[in-house]
Amino acid sequence: MTGLLTRCSHQLCRYVPRRFYPGGPGRVKRLVLSRLFQPQNLRVDQVLSLEGTSGDLTCKSQRLMLQVGLIHPASPGCYHLLPYTVRAMEKLVRVIDQEMQAIGGQKVNMPSLSSAELWQATSRWDLMGKELLRLRDRHGKEYCLGPTHEEAVTALVASQKTLSYKQLPFLLYQVTRKFRDEPRPRFGLLRGREFYMKDMYTFDSSAEAARHTYSLVCDAYCSLFSRLGLRFVKVQADVGSIGGTLSHEFQLPVDVGEDRLAVCANCHFSANMETLASSQQSCPACQGPLTETRGIEVGHTFYLGTKYSSIFNAQFANVHGKPSLAEMGCYGLGVTRILAAAIEVLSPEDCIRWPSLLAPYQVCLIPPKKGSKEEAAAALMGSLYDDIAEAVPQLRGELLLDDRTHLTIGNRLKDANKLGYPFVIIAGRRALEDPSHFEVWCQNTGEVVFLTREGVVGFLNTVQVVNLISLWTGHAATCHSFHIALVETSLRRQRAKEDPSSRLGPGASHFLSWPSFPRCITGEAGPPA
Repeated sequence: MTGLLTRCSHQLCRYVPRRFYPGGPGRVKRLVLSRLFQPQNLRVDQVLSLEGTSGDLTCKSQRLMLQVGLIHPASPGCYHLLPYTVRAMEKLVRVIDQEMQAIGGQKVNMPSLSSAELWQATSRWDLMGKELLRLRDRHGKEYCLGPTHEEAVTALVASQKTLSYKQLPFLLYQVTRKFRDEPRPRFGLLRGREFYMKDMYTFDSSAEAARHTYSLVCDAYCSLFSRLGLRFVKVQADVGSIGGTLSHEFQLPVDVGEDRLAVCANCHFSANMETLASSQQSCPACQGPLTETRGIEVGHTFYLGTKYSSIFNAQFANVHGKPSLAEMGCYGLGVTRILAAAIEVLSPEDCIRWPSLLAPYQVCLIPPKKGSKEEAAAALMGSLYDDIAEAVPQLRGELLLDDRTHLTIGNRLKDANKLGYPFVIIAGRRALEDPSHFEVWCQNTGEVVFLTREGVVGFLNTVQVVNLISLWTGHAATCHSFHIALVETSLRRQRAKEDPSSRLGPGASHFLSWPSFPRCITGEAGPPA
């Protein structure tokens, strides 16, 4: 048995996934684009045929995500999420985990199948109507595919009969698939029948404590969207079928949004129009004029009180040893919707732009075309890949080598632009100089600089990433932070010392100025602290 385990261990150590090419001896394995499952470059007519008719292609994010191969239709309102999208979503979940766990959140995972009895107890089995996807098992027992889990989580907490006030609050959350029988799915991932959502449920010992928790979660949502560099507005909202006495939505302002919002510029009051009287033109807080805009809802918070805990008898022993009902809240984030909404608000018409933290890969390296005058620089690009991977550990797994050397640099640069890698590094004519200079594109701003090998490594050392290495190694995920001033100083020094004549793209005068440059690196808005 020992010999068998030893032989298996040696075989596993020698195994290299086929999407990787080996680097030099003792070097990291190179991730190459030709091995990725990534359909792209679809013409507009081909994109339309995927969705059926032109009327089904209703927003920019849907069109772009189909065209570059981020998603593929499976059935109305359901999509295959392809590798780039899954990587971006995993990064988003990491950031959500960081924010939720920073306020005491504990991650759980509840069944998608929810019994009819739970929903009948709250009357939502009938109240939700056709929106619930319902089914029966072979024994005739009814279930639904949960769009949300208030009933399930409250029953779970109620099953614990010895809870004390000393254990509260509980902040339980999950990131799972949800289901909703939309009458007319549209806008791609913005409104589908199957989607990923982060839903948190909180249990407190008093109304005062529950409102404090409500504020904590809202602040965590604000922190999340700020880290992603997304302009958002928190608006007063209707409680709808979930219920409760207080509710807010987190909206990304954009014309394609389905929600109508009223915003006061004087006192910053904001509300979903459905919460106001139809004829209301003035702010209820300061009587100033209200401006109407549209938004995409990406988050929703509810203070529930004892609506669900009273039905399922979710109790705890209070300070006097007497049973008391838990005060509850629930809080949702549309995970796949955030991805699509971010692309909707950040992207121009012809290419994807990601929040920098969520880009599937941070850096795309483009070697010269095979048979071109610059072909000798291909080996230099391979060595640069290895140097970056070793000297910038947070970028391991974030580097992608476009090894399709039968294509010109220009064609591959077009593809890289469409897919929205934050940084593209090209080994062109100047890579053959002594010392070699590589062309570095910042995709989010269109800026271009020429840097030596040392300059490239020093520059990329400042890039902030959400580390997915732990998905493979089991180590804790880390988020590498930095100070913007360091980046500005580093690039200013490198450009001045190495290449005063660096070629810059449009908007070059703002390359090192706030706020355009930090968006290139961090996706965050506002000056450094």
